[in-house]
Amino acid sequence: MPTVSVKRDLLFHALGRTYTDEEFDELCFEFGLELDEITSEKDIISREQGNTKAEGASDVILYKIDVPANRYDLLCLEGLVRGLQVFKQKMEAPLYRRVSPASGEPQRLVITEETAAVRPHAVAAVLRNITFTLERYDSFIELQEKLHQNVCRKRTLIAIGTHDLDTISGPFTYTAKPPGDICFKPLNHAKEYTAQELMSLYKTDSHLRHYLHIIEDKPVYPVIYDSNGIVLSMPPIINGDHSKISLNTKNVFIECTGTDLTKAKIVLDMMVTMFCEYCEEPFTVEEAEVVYPDGRICQYPELAYRKEILSADFINRKVGISESTEHIAQLLTKMCLRSEVTSDGEQIEVEIPPTRSDVIHACDIMEDAAMAYGFNNIPRTTPRTYTVANQLPLNKLSELLRQDLAAAGFTEALTFALCSQEDIADKLLKNISETRACHISNPKTAEFQVARTTLLSGLLKTVAANRKMPLPLRLFEISDVVLKDETKDVGASNNRRLCAVYYNKSPGFEVIHGLMDRVMQLLEVKPGQGNGYHIQAADDSTFFPGRCAEIFARGKSIGRLGVLHPDVINRFELTMPCSALDIDIEPFL
Repeated sequence: MPTVSVKRDLLFHALGRTYTDEEFDELCFEFGLELDEITSEKDIISREQGNTKAEGASDVILYKIDVPANRYDLLCLEGLVRGLQVFKQKMEAPLYRRVSPASGEPQRLVITEETAAVRPHAVAAVLRNITFTLERYDSFIELQEKLHQNVCRKRTLIAIGTHDLDTISGPFTYTAKPPGDICFKPLNHAKEYTAQELMSLYKTDSHLRHYLHIIEDKPVYPVIYDSNGIVLSMPPIINGDHSKISLNTKNVFIECTGTDLTKAKIVLDMMVTMFCEYCEEPFTVEEAEVVYPDGRICQYPELAYRKEILSADFINRKVGISESTEHIAQLLTKMCLRSEVTSDGEQIEVEIPPTRSDVIHACDIMEDAAMAYGFNNIPRTTPRTYTVANQLPLNKLSELLRQDLAAAGFTEALTFALCSQEDIADKLLKNISETRACHISNPKTAEFQVARTTLLSGLLKTVAANRKMPLPLRLFEISDVVLKDETKDVGASNNRRLCAVYYNKSPGFEVIHGLMDRVMQLLEVKPGQGNGYHIQAADDSTFFPGRCAEIFARGKSIGRLGVLHPDVINRFELTMPCSALDIDIEPFL
């Protein structure tokens, strides 16, 4: 869930009253939010960087509020206050309007066909005669960043650009050019750079380097020019310095470019609806025209209202209450969903504003009704179905084995389910293509590239991290591995395995063999062919030649045990011999 930080005193001033921390926590709960933390900028810096760094930082009390991920309208102070005021019935939900410019000629953004190769969509709007204060300006910038991290998926889907309209002149052109042909002065820089130079410059920037990969490998980069050839922005990386907004800005041109037109419309609607209350004519947004390569002309923002009709009986049944149609309509109106009872008295007509893109289905409306009614006010009832919980047989078997392996003198380890390709292939002297490994498409680190196909590599890394402990080291783990499986709808399946290692000055094959016998005794499988268990010599590159055996139980191969190959031991930075047992326990259910 996104967390919104707001200054307590500023919030209370906007709400028109002061709350105690407990009262505000209760209000948040009633509205479906959570007051996560009460802190200050000084406390945050002190906790993260130490008291020395925190000297001189602000002591202003901050409320950190957890907001549902799909409630983009609550990601800033303005939307939060508006929602709470409507909820407390201190104001009506505003009506947002798109208006034509006083001059009669709307700003125009022309999209060229070159953009199809990178980010083909763009929308735009104008906030006319807006008044910024320092707090409003900070909130405006912070909302952009929150949307970038949330619905914009870290700018991969949508990038937002805001510009001082009085410093530029339309019509604007959204096109794409080779990086060497783009040259401009980026935000907060004094000299001009080409797009190639900017990519090199921002590789060390702690904030912008995370977005370079989005267009870095493209043959052309997107760029927006005004009619005089001035660069407004190079989305999704950086805006131009020429058109940057300030506290003195009166007219803001907002453009959203990206790969998803629906998301672009939502983001533009959020930006303009949250801050149009500061315009000279509150809750109005000046339209802009977007001209597509095929000649189509669209007006934005859409600020589309739509209506849904649902029955009071549906809400009563789903929530578990018994309220009149009129009362349910009032509850929904408190959640910024203007509602009226239809002429037949049984249905409710609900108007969904452009700020509530999270309302997709009747169930979303029902959820808001439950929230406005109060979850604590819903009467408790006995469930119609009576069931008794039971432990999964596989988990029960795993727990029983864990207790007895610990009693046998082995220490349990719990290792990561993700690992590097090297851990399950090269270090175990195997080829990655033979491991049936599930690969992570965009791994953040080299340590988490694949889902593990064996528990052995994790245990050996644990041994390596504890080499200074007294010998011998006896470790085990009972956990899932993940293997590709074409028979499953997701293409992979989990497999519960038991793995144990013995690390000492001598290999200790007899210790691991004894552990296997103990496990089989616990599983009530007797030695022998047929329905019993037995081992036979096997070749496996992970184990020392002639010191590896395959384990068979009830006629099926369930795993291997043996002395590890010296190369495997060296690759895990170990210096002593090690023997290992690795078996599948699912056949014993």
